[in-house]
Amino acid sequence: MTDEAARETLRLIGRAPPNWVPDRPGIDHNVVLVGGGQSGCAYAWALRRAGIGKVSVIDAALDERAAGIWLNAARMNLLRTPKALTGPEIGLPALSFQAWYEARHGQAAYAAIDRIRRTDWADYLSWYKAFLGIEVRYDTRLNRIEPAGDHFRLHLSTGIETTRKVVLTNGVGGNGGPYYPPALVGLPTSHRAHTADAIDFAALHGKTVAVVGAAASAFDVAGVALEQGAKAVHLFARRDNIASVPISRSRGFAGAYDNYRSLPDAIRWQQAVRFQRSGSTPTVDAISRAVAFSNFHLHLASPWTAARLDGDRIVAQAGGTEFRCDFAIAGTGYFQNPNARPELADFARHILLWQDRYTPPLGEENDALGTHPYLGEGHEYLEKTPGAAPFLGNIHVHNPAAFVSFGVPIGDVPSMKRDIPGVTARISRDLFLADLDKHAVRMVGDVAPDFGPELYAQAIGR
Repeated sequence: MTDEAARETLRLIGRAPPNWVPDRPGIDHNVVLVGGGQSGCAYAWALRRAGIGKVSVIDAALDERAAGIWLNAARMNLLRTPKALTGPEIGLPALSFQAWYEARHGQAAYAAIDRIRRTDWADYLSWYKAFLGIEVRYDTRLNRIEPAGDHFRLHLSTGIETTRKVVLTNGVGGNGGPYYPPALVGLPTSHRAHTADAIDFAALHGKTVAVVGAAASAFDVAGVALEQGAKAVHLFARRDNIASVPISRSRGFAGAYDNYRSLPDAIRWQQAVRFQRSGSTPTVDAISRAVAFSNFHLHLASPWTAARLDGDRIVAQAGGTEFRCDFAIAGTGYFQNPNARPELADFARHILLWQDRYTPPLGEENDALGTHPYLGEGHEYLEKTPGAAPFLGNIHVHNPAAFVSFGVPIGDVPSMKRDIPGVTARISRDLFLADLDKHAVRMVGDVAPDFGPELYAQAIGR
């Protein structure tokens, strides 16, 4: 077990460039990364290597173990992504999961795994953060982003701080929140939860549990509930089959991946609609984990249309029949709409959404996709009305709200290789040009000579 290769890599690439961004009076930070999970830490490293100093990473979680999803809302045994995808190492193999895992378990052990165990991934990310010296300020919640001319005033749970740039690396609900089917909204929180919540599965021992939804997270919570001794788990799917076609692979080749943002709006919209209609596919192991239990029951073509409490039990209408259970879990994903986020309330009305920019043809309408923000090339918010909110270009979005604009689950591993370097380059460019007058003076400044004429004087006139 050694990290010698990683240390040697850092030695060979040399020290990170010194901070080249001029200080501005009254500005605390050049960049604040909102979210200290895998994306926030990877951005912190990328910005450091770009010579951008005064970068701060904040996270609302109390500590490292409570941050991110891997030890909390994520309940799969194995990651859904292939093990060989480029992750937060971004071009430095010695910092990759493979290098980390092989240093601890050997090459043969890595070759033997098909996909990465969730807990191993969490341990790797913890090592990555500690090894690179990335500091995350935990127990620091962002309550409000207040535009203040050429910077922002961030209203944090710990006080007010100022920054020139904000990157939202705040996970699946970062531009919206958990989605509940209408039938579940009226149930008291004592009888329902979302897969995003901290669920007390031990309290479900001996009870009948309903899971509404049929994507991967739904099967994951079904599996955990069964393993924790639920009397029965019933999973309700809207469709008459479980989505099994990973439709996004059709655009997984390098040309489409690298150039997706340059596609016409019509194609990007069509791709997003195609994905939604095909459905999010659970993995084979997620399904197998649940169906291995004889007290797991699958209900196809059975959306919940209504639900109420009868005493201490839920009575639901699903697929035209009545169903009773003790607790319901929504595995129905997330919605994206900046207008739902309190920290964006000062300016959410100015953010350009897809529904403002693109009118789909008949048959391709989709209200849920329409509320995704229409992002610029650097993942920045754009203005609905040009000139009304120019500061929006200094807020960059690295969470699933960028899906329609960029075509992959932004914030997951597949987005890292392309989008973190791209956004980092855009931040660098913006900060450089914003202080061009100072940099222009610096670039024509005096430079000390490397040597004097005495070095060659003896050869003059030979």
